[in-house]
Amino acid sequence: MLGNAQRSLRNIIEQRIDGRVELLEREAGGGAVLTGPWMVSTSIILPRGHPLVSGSLVGCYRWLGQVHAAALAEFGVPAHALPVQSLPLANAMMDIRTVDWACFGGLSPWEVVDADYRKLVGLAQRRRHAGVLLVAGTLVGATDWRLLCEVMGYPEDEAILRRRSVSCEELAGRLIEAEAFASALTQSIDGALASSA
Repeated sequence: MLGNAQRSLRNIIEQRIDGRVELLEREAGGGAVLTGPWMVSTSIILPRGHPLVSGSLVGCYRWLGQVHAAALAEFGVPAHALPVQSLPLANAMMDIRTVDWACFGGLSPWEVVDADYRKLVGLAQRRRHAGVLLVAGTLVGATDWRLLCEVMGYPEDEAILRRRSVSCEELAGRLIEAEAFASALTQSIDGALASSA
């Protein structure tokens, strides 16, 4: 999926893909994402006046990151939502450059990371007059970073993406079924929505 800022690259990327995967454009987020069986995606639409999205642009990610971290904890995945004030430290601790063209190539406040600040959950949003779309992607399994880097034209960034991200399975040391995690996450989100009403 191409990010918002990457639509002009569509024709070039389609040639590089050469039918290997389907190319889509996403409404939320600026960086490219490779979706597949290794990712659980979440989309939530809320009215603009809803308490969970009525604060700051960054602040409305807090609850979403926290419910993801809570759902991951049920599967033995040690992770936490990255507070705003911890972002500079997290970037310094990574000690490796960001990959601006990829969603999982950098960190934003309240995204979910492990103790080494490797990203497990990326967050994005799109605001319209009628409401707010919140989107999250969780890496439950190993991602084909090589394919993403090849089709985007940055094969040299594969090693960086591997260092800047981690899957739930890698942290838990076992297979995590996407369907089971999606079910736990849905319950966690439903609980947050109910308590905010």
